[in-house]
Amino acid sequence: MECSGIGLHSGAPVRLRILPARAGSGIVFRRTDLDGFEVEAVGRNVARVSYATSLMKKGVLISTTEHVLSAFIGLGIDNAVVELDNLELPILDGSATPFIELIRAAGIREQRRPRTYLRIRRELEMREGDKFIAVYPSNTYSVAYTINFPHPLIGKETFSVDLSDGNYVKEIARARTFGFLHQAKAMRQQGLIRGASTENALVLTANGLMNPPLRYPDEFVRHKVLDLIGDLSLLGRQILGSVVADRAGHAMHTALVSRLLRDRSMWEETTEAEEARANAENAGTATAVSAGSGL
Repeated sequence: MECSGIGLHSGAPVRLRILPARAGSGIVFRRTDLDGFEVEAVGRNVARVSYATSLMKKGVLISTTEHVLSAFIGLGIDNAVVELDNLELPILDGSATPFIELIRAAGIREQRRPRTYLRIRRELEMREGDKFIAVYPSNTYSVAYTINFPHPLIGKETFSVDLSDGNYVKEIARARTFGFLHQAKAMRQQGLIRGASTENALVLTANGLMNPPLRYPDEFVRHKVLDLIGDLSLLGRQILGSVVADRAGHAMHTALVSRLLRDRSMWEETTEAEEARANAENAGTATAVSAGSGL
């Protein structure tokens, strides 16, 4: 299945397709305008990170990847190919919902190879001024995020979600990216948000919102959760851990990915079968095992 749109920052037109991939291949971006050059969605390929998360391999750029990667995690997709014919993914409506619909239209099927998880073994905390991000051991994948903006519609917002409960589509996917009108001119002068509009982003004025209504009363912090889930997918596997973030942002999200990948003692690989056996032993009951998913 395919869609088309414009890049949030480049403003460039782009067509995107989501295709099946073999078990164990992970998420791979393919630039059809560059002879099918492929860039894997993994931490070693993280490039520029500021207002979006971009990947680069041998000089080939894939920009603003976080929304589609978040959608894959939200639907439990391990393997897929994302084809695009320009450097930046389409922003569409600014949320993950269009990608959710595209993935579902393409079809989801179980694959024979069991899903591999990255289980957090010990805590990792990172601070930078008033910014904070951490991950702690857990038997499930949960995210808690806090933001604090001096704006009457935002202020301090906190939201948490347990992704093992299948809450992503209902609680996270529809949250849109947002920005402040007074920053728009300066950002465009920096070559950013050239494709931004009230059709694909929540635009905040000094005292209100240019394009109401909100989809959630706390849509702003939920979008930060959406971004974080997408950025952490660059670990290359779904995690078993509890993530806590406070005013972190893309740079800290991907810094956490880098720190984890550098220190093998922080985590261990485990499969659904191993987790099921461990849970069965702990509970004293048998547990069903399901295979990893792909398109």
